[in-house]
Amino acid sequence: MGLTALIEFLERLDETHLQMLDLAAAKKQAIMDNKVEGLIEILNQESKLVKLVGQLEEQRTQATYAFLQEVGIRSNLNLTLTELSRLVFDPEDKAKLLHIQDQLAHTLDRLKKANELNQRLIEQSLAFIDYSLDLLVGRPNQDITYQHPANRDNAARRPGFFDARG
Repeated sequence: MGLTALIEFLERLDETHLQMLDLAAAKKQAIMDNKVEGLIEILNQESKLVKLVGQLEEQRTQATYAFLQEVGIRSNLNLTLTELSRLVFDPEDKAKLLHIQDQLAHTLDRLKKANELNQRLIEQSLAFIDYSLDLLVGRPNQDITYQHPANRDNAARRPGFFDARG
C-alpha cells in the first residue's frame, strides 16, 4: 500500500472536494434563484460526496499507517503530511506529497469560503422571508385575540398588507 497509495487517496480526496466546490457554486445559484427543488437535489448529491470523503479519509489513514510501517515505525502515529514528508527520502516522492498537500489545502480553503458565502446567503434569504411575512401579516408582537366585530373600531387595528374591507 504505502506512499503511492497515500498520494492516490489524497488526489482522490482533492477531486472529491473539487466536485463539492462545483456543487457549492450550483447551490449558490439555486439559493439566489430561490429554486428549492434544485437545492434539495444538490444537497442529496453533496451528502453522497460527504460519505465518499469519509471512506477516502479512512483509506488515507490506512495508507498512512502502511507507509509508517514500511519506514519502520510500528506505532499508529497521527502525523500531519508535513511530518510524513520528513520520512520520505526520495525527492520526487517528497515533491509529489507536498504538492498534493498544497493542492488539497487550497481546495479545502476555497470550499470553506464557498460554504460560508452560501450560509450567509441562506441567512439573508430567511431574514427576507421573515421580513416579507411581517409585512404581509403584521408584526408578530401584536396580541392576536378575538374581538367582537362591534368593538373592532375601538381596538387597535393590526396593520397588514391587504385591506379586506376593499
